[in-house]
Amino acid sequence: MRLPRIHTDQALQAGARVELEPGQAHYIARVLRMRAGDALILFNGAGGQYPATLEAVGKNAVAVTIGEFEPVERESPLALHLGIAISRGDRMDWVVQKATELGVHAITPLLSERTEVRLKGEREAKKLRHWQQVATSACEQCGRNRLPVVHPLRPLPDWCQRVEADARLVLDPAADSSDPGAAVPASVALLVGPEGGFSAAEIAAATTAGFHSLQLGPRVLRTETAPLAAISLLQARWGDMQPAGH
Repeated sequence: MRLPRIHTDQALQAGARVELEPGQAHYIARVLRMRAGDALILFNGAGGQYPATLEAVGKNAVAVTIGEFEPVERESPLALHLGIAISRGDRMDWVVQKATELGVHAITPLLSERTEVRLKGEREAKKLRHWQQVATSACEQCGRNRLPVVHPLRPLPDWCQRVEADARLVLDPAADSSDPGAAVPASVALLVGPEGGFSAAEIAAATTAGFHSLQLGPRVLRTETAPLAAISLLQARWGDMQPAGH
């Protein structure tokens, strides 16, 4: 049986006894219904993981004893930074979750001409905290021991000008090329539009900023499907997803 994986913000050290944060304690006690003596895995996002044993499980507190450090890494050699125009409903949650599972290193939510969601002040801060927690939960599920960063909301032109990457790609259904290129980059900035796509002016601005247009085939993919298809393509080409027969 696969051991539960729990993220904690605390410093971890072999042999230490720590009390987990309230959210993690509630999940262990009330959702997983674990008991003293049960085993689990802890990680704090700094790399590697620690086996641990539950010492005490109460209604509001959980204490664990930490075992020896395990230098387990499941990060892709390709550093993928996803810039995606925010979308309505739970589409953004889906993208953050699945992009994390597929190995992205960073995600930046973007404002574009056709973005229908507007976030400001505390609402924006709350959304960013939520998306970071979605990414953290995805790491717990998929085995990653390093957390992708969900960056603050940025205007599209600003991100295009400032993002640093060896290769820059923008998804464009009208583009001629479905080939991301032959050179092997260490990092990629991937730009994906909102439900209505980018305007011609935005595509032109991205191109001026050094982005190359990438088309994903004859079908127009939804905003929550397109980034996942592109990430999979890039991971298979330059990352750690190996196609069958390779």
